[in-house]
Amino acid sequence: MKTKFNVHNMTRIIFVAVGGQGNLLAAHLLGEAALAHNIPVQISEIHGMAQRGGVVESAIVMGKAQSNIISRGEADVLVGFEPLETLRAIGKCNKDSYVISNTFPLPPFTVAIGMGAYPSIEETMEKIKSQVKKLVAFDGSTMAREAGTLLSLNMVMLGALAGTGLVPVSAEMIKQTIAEKTKKAFLEMNIKAFDRGFAATSKVANA
Repeated sequence: MKTKFNVHNMTRIIFVAVGGQGNLLAAHLLGEAALAHNIPVQISEIHGMAQRGGVVESAIVMGKAQSNIISRGEADVLVGFEPLETLRAIGKCNKDSYVISNTFPLPPFTVAIGMGAYPSIEETMEKIKSQVKKLVAFDGSTMAREAGTLLSLNMVMLGALAGTGLVPVSAEMIKQTIAEKTKKAFLEMNIKAFDRGFAATSKVANA
């Protein structure tokens, strides 16, 4: 069953992560699922220094948009795979935005060699929470490991986004897209990870 969606009502989503966390795949799966719902979608990517653990950002615009760029203050939803990168991207949000963030840190190289300090997760989450309408934060990395592999963090975060009900795409269609577009060897783990993320936000999204 396909969702009825007014193409003039746009939904703007930012995915932000550290290189290797799989946010580009998550964005493309969401885009494919939107197309299956007959929803116009545009995706843009900023790869940065992904191979060195740099930031990787994807922007997804659903609806009849003139551009695939999400400017400062325009994001309806920010999905952060790494807490500090979520905070760094908060400028894309506004007071009515919704943020979904993994709380498990992946400190940059400078911290690992003692040339910097990683801020406390509590402090980081409080700063994010103070600037947006709602923040849902959880340890997505542990959920991914429990599903079978840390590499499925992107599926956890995609499931978490679906669980909020903020995107006009059904969880069933996203899971069907995962089944069609990802490797069969990882399908069971991917679906488990997606379901864990979905449950994490569907319980608290409307609290």
